[in-house]
Amino acid sequence: MIFIKNIKKGKKNFIKLRYLLLILGISTLLLKEITTFIKIYTEQKSIEVFYSEQEKIIETQEIKTHEELTTSKDKLLTYNYIAMLKIPKINLERGLVSPTSIHNNVNENIQILKESDYPDKENGNFILASHSGRGKTAYFKYLNKLEIDDKVYITFNGKEYEYKVMNYYEINKNGTAHIIRNADETTLTLITCISNTNKQIVYICELI
Repeated sequence: MIFIKNIKKGKKNFIKLRYLLLILGISTLLLKEITTFIKIYTEQKSIEVFYSEQEKIIETQEIKTHEELTTSKDKLLTYNYIAMLKIPKINLERGLVSPTSIHNNVNENIQILKESDYPDKENGNFILASHSGRGKTAYFKYLNKLEIDDKVYITFNGKEYEYKVMNYYEINKNGTAHIIRNADETTLTLITCISNTNKQIVYICELI
């Protein structure tokens, strides 16, 4: 009799555990969906805010200093984008946060490397890096589709800079990137990993 009671009690506990696991699973999925929604909303809102600010800069001709751009505090529910990257061939439009922002990392955004010059510096080199692969932050997953003469655009401080792909090459992934470019040209460098290898691909684009 006691044995039967224990079996019934065990079944009840098992059913409770199943319901608990089901609730936890549903809660996890809902949390994931909510997080994704907030991220998409934040990105879209940030793009709207960025272009609105760019229009004000164009209308007033009040160019912000680099110090003002890099010390601006991030706004609630928006990234403080200071520039916009567009690559039409791979249907990419993505904002870039200040190099000093806590969000300037490849796990959240396309990263502006600390060695970068801003696009308005003559003969400078604006260097961007991002993940490839299948993750949600793999913004450069189709970068390898770019070819010589393809166009890349950076909007910065009220001006659009148009670049053309001039060269691309592979390097070993070892924590450093050897950039081969014409120092007499203003350039944009794009860097990402090659999936399932220990290699990276580097694209050198020159300002038109």
